[in-house]
Amino acid sequence: MLRFLRIRSLAVIEAVEVEFEPGFNVLTGETGAGKSIVVEAVGLLLGARASADLVRTGEAQASIEAIFEDLSLATGRAAGEIVVRREITNQGRSRSFINGALATAGALRDLAARLVELHGQHEHQALLDPQMHLPLLDEYAELEDRVARVAEAWGTVHDLREQLERSRMNEREKAARLDLIAFQLGEIEKAAPAVGEDEALAATRLVLASAERIERLCEEGYAALYESDGAVLAGLAGVWKRVGELATIDPQFAPYVEARDDIKGQLEDLAFFLRRYADLVDASPRRLQEVEDRLALLERLKRKYGPTLDDVIARGRTLAHERELLTGAGEQAEALQGKLSDATDRYLDVARDLSRRRRDAAGRFARAVETLVAELAMPQTRFDVRFNAAALGPDEWSEQGIDRAEFYVSPNPGEQLRPLARIVSGGELSRIMLALKTMAAEKGVGGHFSRTAVLASSPLSSKNDHRPLTLIFDEVDAGIGGRVAEVVGTRLRALGDRFQVLCITHLPQIAAHGTTHFRIEKAVRGGRTVTSVERLSDGGRVEELARMIGGAVVTDQARGTAQEMLAAGAKGESERRKRR
Repeated sequence: MLRFLRIRSLAVIEAVEVEFEPGFNVLTGETGAGKSIVVEAVGLLLGARASADLVRTGEAQASIEAIFEDLSLATGRAAGEIVVRREITNQGRSRSFINGALATAGALRDLAARLVELHGQHEHQALLDPQMHLPLLDEYAELEDRVARVAEAWGTVHDLREQLERSRMNEREKAARLDLIAFQLGEIEKAAPAVGEDEALAATRLVLASAERIERLCEEGYAALYESDGAVLAGLAGVWKRVGELATIDPQFAPYVEARDDIKGQLEDLAFFLRRYADLVDASPRRLQEVEDRLALLERLKRKYGPTLDDVIARGRTLAHERELLTGAGEQAEALQGKLSDATDRYLDVARDLSRRRRDAAGRFARAVETLVAELAMPQTRFDVRFNAAALGPDEWSEQGIDRAEFYVSPNPGEQLRPLARIVSGGELSRIMLALKTMAAEKGVGGHFSRTAVLASSPLSSKNDHRPLTLIFDEVDAGIGGRVAEVVGTRLRALGDRFQVLCITHLPQIAAHGTTHFRIEKAVRGGRTVTSVERLSDGGRVEELARMIGGAVVTDQARGTAQEMLAAGAKGESERRKRR
């Protein structure tokens, strides 16, 4: 769960701190106030691409920091914390930290899969791609293990096909190919890149380039703590003496006296670390040049074999394997053909089993979608999953198996079922997406549209606690309004019972269902645009909902309507909990 978020110098945000709560958190504000920047900040924090133009004008760097907290199912209390921080300089460089330790962007993205899901309009558009439909059905039917078996079997078939093709090359082609492999593999092996090396070197370069500043700051910090006339550690003795006397008068001061040695020890450790740290930085021009040269070499490799360093390393492995095959270490064509035939039979066995289970589950999946979208004010909707009628040929097989599938929908009575991409409006698409999210929540699965199954290896979960954490919905209300918005608000609040939900919305009908409400405002101060985030009290919620209802001029009638909406939302929640 996202407990705390701090943003500094990002776009129009000068300084914002927000403490979120469990349940359904809503964020509202005028168009252009910076609501989406808050969501973008979370995305940056969890590995999204950063650029220099995100840093606030005139600032050296932007920073985003968050505390993620796990709540124990048994006690409802915090069971663990992860602190994530990202810094972006006005030169476009960035550094990431997990629990204070420097982390690569890849590590951050891996962690993101276990912490937060961001759902915006681009994901709604992804739902229109038929290639994404089979994974959703597989998630619903809990076929992930069988999908993995099919993908593994397909990998074997694909590899053997390539080996067989290579083995049939004539000698001239083999020689030309081996020459090219020798050159490319030689470049990669000579450089011997390591995973994450480029990001680590970039972080080292920043430290080396700032060596003089680091030395000055360390010296000043050490002096302030230990050596100057007004040194903090020396001055603390007088403070503790006074606190000790206060503790003899009022026991409320006793815990501070007990913590005295710990605080003193931490400050001494900091002082000694400051004194040592500057000495550990090799500020010589030679060391900086070594780092620059190594980074330049890795960048050349990435341009040729990338775009990422992981791609370069993978390319090296592929080339080495291909060289082994072409130099005669591989199987002969006849033996490879026999292996390929056996591997194809195994692939078809598991793929046909998966296909049968998919088709068995498709009807249940369609009925579940129809039930949920009916609750979202689409009561006459018909939904179907349609598969390829004829068997796919070998050239059409893939790691997904021997099926193609596409969602068909008819939102209105009398209309034929048509492909999802050709029939739905933006509002209908939003509701279908929300229905799919709810289905994922109820089944506790994750994947292309829902990664809500927290990995057992997550530091935020116990072995038997595979619970989702935070779902963020940006513009889930696109294309809807009125009665439909009321239903969507009810559904999101219900989703908040299973997840922490953060939702940016323009609709008062949805905002009225929030368990916690934040208002995002933009103002001009000292000639600069500043965005702020305020947690609203009950009275503040009435005023904000009245603004959303009535616009710039808030009338007593709008306030009355806002109060009625909040009362109705609370009453509906009470009734819903009684039915559970």
